[in-house]
Amino acid sequence: MEVVAYLASALIGISLGLVGGGGSILTVPVLVYLFGISPLLATSYSLFIVGSTSLVGAFQNYRNGLVQVKIALLFGMSSVTTVWLSRKFLIPAIPEHIASFAHFELTERMLMMSLFALLMLIAAIAMIRSGRAQTAEPSVANEDLNYAKLLLYGIGIGLTTGLLGAGGGFLLIPTLVLLVGLSMKEAIGTSLFIIALNSLIGFSGDFGHFNIDWIFLLKITMIAITGIFIGGYLSKRLNGKKLKIGFGWFVLVMGIYILTKELFF
Repeated sequence: MEVVAYLASALIGISLGLVGGGGSILTVPVLVYLFGISPLLATSYSLFIVGSTSLVGAFQNYRNGLVQVKIALLFGMSSVTTVWLSRKFLIPAIPEHIASFAHFELTERMLMMSLFALLMLIAAIAMIRSGRAQTAEPSVANEDLNYAKLLLYGIGIGLTTGLLGAGGGFLLIPTLVLLVGLSMKEAIGTSLFIIALNSLIGFSGDFGHFNIDWIFLLKITMIAITGIFIGGYLSKRLNGKKLKIGFGWFVLVMGIYILTKELFF
C-alpha cells in the first residue's frame, strides 16, 4: 500500500503537468485514503504540496512569457486574503462532531470529505466539457477588466482553496480566459502562479493549528514536483483534450466513490 501511495503522489504532479487545471484535486484523497491522514490536516498538507508544485510550474511558464504577473496579483489580492482568513479562523472552528440527526451523526471528516467529493464532481464535469469544447476566444481585453467580478471570483476561489485545500485551477482557467481575456496558455501559466500564492500563503495561516511532519511533507512534495516535470514532458507528446476528458471521467468516478463511502458506509 505504501508503494501505491507514493506512486499516487507522483500522479498529483503528473496530472497537473498533463491537464493543467484540476490536477491538484487528487491531493487530499491521496493523503486521506492512502496515507491515513485526517481530512483537516490533509487540507493543510495539500496547500503546501499544491502550492510548491504550482510554483515550479509557474516558474516554467514565466520563463516562456506565459504568466501575466499583474493579473495574478490583482486576482490574488482577494483570493489570498480569503484563503488566509479561512485557514486562520474558519478551519480551527470546525468541531469534530458537528451535529446529530436521529441515527445520523455529521462529523468533521464526513463534512470535509463530502464537500471535497462534490468539488471533485464539479471539477470533473468542467474538465470533460472543456476537453470536448472548441478553444474559446477571449471575450474581453485586459484593459477592460471587470474589477468587481474579479474580486468576487477571487473570494470564491479563495474560499474553495482555504476550506478544502484544492488549487481551484479548473475554476481559475476559464475565468482568466473568459473574464480577463487571456489566451489558454497564458491562463494556465497565470493560474499556476495564483494557485501558488493562494496555497503557500494560506498554508502559513495553519501555523500553530497543526503539528506538521515536515520530513513526510517535503518528501511527498518532492515526488509531486518530479511528477509535474514528467507530466509536462508527456503533454507535448499526447493529445491534451483526450487526456483532459479521460482524467475528468477518472475524477468523476473517484468523487462518486468518496461521496458514497463517506455518507453510506
